[in-house]
Amino acid sequence: MTRRSKAGSTKPRRRKAPAARRRRRAETIRGVTSSASKEELRFALIRRTLSEARRHHRRAEEALRESEYKLRQIIESAVPGMLWVTGPDGEVTRVNQRTLDFTGARSVEDLLNLGWKKFLHPEDFPKTANSFFQAIQTGESYEDLQRVRRVDGEYRWHHVRAEPLRDREGRIIEWYGLSVDIDEGKKIEERLRRSEAYLAEAQRLTHTATAAYDATKILYFSDEAFRLFGFDPLQGLPSREAVWQRIHPDDVDTMNEKIERALRERRSFQNEFRLKLPDGTVKHVDADILPVFSATGKLVEIIATAVDVTERKRAEDTLRRGEAWLAQAQRLSHSGTWVLDGTTRHFLYWSDESYRIWGFDPLQGLPSRDDMWERIHPDDRERLWGEVQEALREQRDFFEEFRILLPDGTVKYLEANTHHEFSPLGVLLEVVCTNVDVTERKRAQDERERLRQLEADLAHINRVSTMGELAASLSHEILHPIATARNNARAGMRFLELNPPNLNEVREALGCVVRDADRAKDIVGRIRNQIKRAPPRIELFGLNEAVSEVIVMVRSAIAKNGISVSTRLMDGLAPVQGDRVQLQQVLVNLILNAVEAMSSVEDGTRELLIRTEQSQTGGILVAVHDSGLGVDPVNLERVFEPFYTTKTSGIGMGLSICQTIIHTHGGRLWMRANEPRGAVFQFILPAAQEDL
Repeated sequence: MTRRSKAGSTKPRRRKAPAARRRRRAETIRGVTSSASKEELRFALIRRTLSEARRHHRRAEEALRESEYKLRQIIESAVPGMLWVTGPDGEVTRVNQRTLDFTGARSVEDLLNLGWKKFLHPEDFPKTANSFFQAIQTGESYEDLQRVRRVDGEYRWHHVRAEPLRDREGRIIEWYGLSVDIDEGKKIEERLRRSEAYLAEAQRLTHTATAAYDATKILYFSDEAFRLFGFDPLQGLPSREAVWQRIHPDDVDTMNEKIERALRERRSFQNEFRLKLPDGTVKHVDADILPVFSATGKLVEIIATAVDVTERKRAEDTLRRGEAWLAQAQRLSHSGTWVLDGTTRHFLYWSDESYRIWGFDPLQGLPSRDDMWERIHPDDRERLWGEVQEALREQRDFFEEFRILLPDGTVKYLEANTHHEFSPLGVLLEVVCTNVDVTERKRAQDERERLRQLEADLAHINRVSTMGELAASLSHEILHPIATARNNARAGMRFLELNPPNLNEVREALGCVVRDADRAKDIVGRIRNQIKRAPPRIELFGLNEAVSEVIVMVRSAIAKNGISVSTRLMDGLAPVQGDRVQLQQVLVNLILNAVEAMSSVEDGTRELLIRTEQSQTGGILVAVHDSGLGVDPVNLERVFEPFYTTKTSGIGMGLSICQTIIHTHGGRLWMRANEPRGAVFQFILPAAQEDL
């Protein structure tokens, strides 16, 4: 039986002897006391004492055995680890059953025969052996972490601790060690460590910092928080005041107001603010702040996550600037963009310039597809719809020009460049279109066409005027082959009158008549080409041949003014491409200007040189040299201006027309002084491409 103590524990209760036995013992003692001698009485007391001592000894032995049993049970079963005992030299003398069960050894002797090296991880054994034997030599406590091989071959982490047992003189008698299996805890610790590492890496990659603080101090600062706020982790946690000092001065008041409001309302909140570091760096931060309260409503801590959005802010600013620049570029270039969902056929996006071009109000939202098609000009709608459907069938992009008609009657010309995005199955996903308002360009083209026509009319008038000036010399050129033909015809008639007729001479005379007639026809044809009004005709021709034809037309005017003409035409010139009549008009004007410039020269020779050559850039150069009085250097830049002339009878359009013609043909016309006197007017034309 047991009895319970005041603390609630139990301990063995001493059994009382039965009452009859107590009475008999008392009567025996009384009997002995009353009848026995002192010696007998002494002997009875000794015997009684010895009997009591034996009983106490037996009870002590039983208690000791019970204690040893309980200790053994504790060692074998209750202690969650492997217990072992070694001698002063470190050799194992005793182990608990857990040690044998874990290692698979049958006994201590078996364990000693196998050796600890068999049970320790190869990577841990050298360090473990050195540490333990050092403890044996120094007598200091031993503690270590090591992996021990279980009977099934799995290595498991153990925490090992050993303490020496000393005698009264301080000598080590034994070592008592305990090895506790911490493998599960180690794995949890490793998973936690990896989780923390992943979290730290995720925070580093996402620029997300974590911190916790209360009303007075910082409780936690993640590695990314140190980096974000610019603190050194080696200096420990920063103070709350130091952290607050790094909030941008312009944002501190707003930050405090939001925190105070959140604390009053006991809610979390988001906040965007700036940091200003000691080196002047400014960072943009997006923070989520969560106040934590106790059950009584007292503030426990504030947990905050802060994301460094500086790069995002810069990207957003860059994007906004880019969008602003794009909008400005579209406005300047009159280019609009819209995007259509290929599935729903609803617009996803319209740029500001698209709204302006098409005349829709941005405040009314995106227009519908039908609204847009209604503004396409009725005369272009069917054609454009056909182009769109054909492009969709062929799954290609398309480019088209069309007109739109706005509600106020305004007509605009647009160029549409449309891209169709299809899925691998051929389903239309998206349509992206760029519309360019080319109305002004179209008007400019019309104006340019009218100007070109005006220039052509003016050039025609100039040619007619020039032909009028050359009428006398041209009539001579025409009359000469006619007169020659008449003489040859008369000669042929005389040869026919002979008896017998001289047919060979007649045949030769008639051939001369045909040649003279053809020559007259060519002269008339060239004059007619110069006079008639016809659109430009682009063809390939040789400049040397064109120069020779012009010299024939103006030969009488040259001879009339006593001018000697010479040519230096380069053989093998590449052909040029252009309007033969217009380029010959330039030559005629330049030659007649040279003739007129030399007509007033009294002293010295009057020489005209016309030359052609291949330029270093591959073009064809034509130069007209005269020995006239030349051009005043002050007026060199003005000679090609419209209506500038040094002649009393001229209107100043000849050289201007010549320059326009040469520019139209992709060439350049200029002048320079001739040596020793006179001027050189020359132009260069690009040689025709070989594949033309």
